[in-house]
Amino acid sequence: MKLFAILLFLVASAAGAVEVGLAGVMGSKALLVIDGGSPRAFAAGEQYNGVKVISVQGQSAILEIDGKRRSLKVGQNATSAVSSEQGGAVARLTADSAGHFFTNGQINGRSVKFVVDTGASNVSLGNSEARRLGLDLSRGTPGQTMTANGVANVILIKLDMVKVGDITLRNIDATVVQQDMPFVLLGMSFLNRTSMQREGEVMVLKQRF
Repeated sequence: MKLFAILLFLVASAAGAVEVGLAGVMGSKALLVIDGGSPRAFAAGEQYNGVKVISVQGQSAILEIDGKRRSLKVGQNATSAVSSEQGGAVARLTADSAGHFFTNGQINGRSVKFVVDTGASNVSLGNSEARRLGLDLSRGTPGQTMTANGVANVILIKLDMVKVGDITLRNIDATVVQQDMPFVLLGMSFLNRTSMQREGEVMVLKQRF
């Protein structure tokens, strides 16, 4: 994950661009993903790497990116320079009545049901789903994560391939939790390698690297 963030930072720097996504809102703070890094909370007036938070309201924030103001809603991205990339792979997801983005996809070539979760660091799935997919958990690394019910034991693994829409990414960090989950969480280990833009009830993901 750190390697992906470093590579994205180098590419963005070379192009003279800063890319920022609004992953969520925590009270009066904006949860920002800057140049593919981990989500960080910023209050109004705070700035980092050319990005300054002007205000936070509801599910949106006004940012100043390299001197230019942009208004972002949760799930949207903005960049300080126009990307030179053309024709990258794209996935379009439509929100349900509750505003959640569900989509069918694949893990290691097998079909799964994803729900977009910008609050999840990794693609996350339950133990029974991992067994159904034939994942070898013995090769994973035991760890712990904080949940609403307290600390939970997990296994950290690498997925050979994750596919959503036309986007196929490889070597994706994933977390397997002990309890069953109704869906696979499409977390930031996948989303950080795409740009996210929301167009009404549609979220457009574009592959970056």
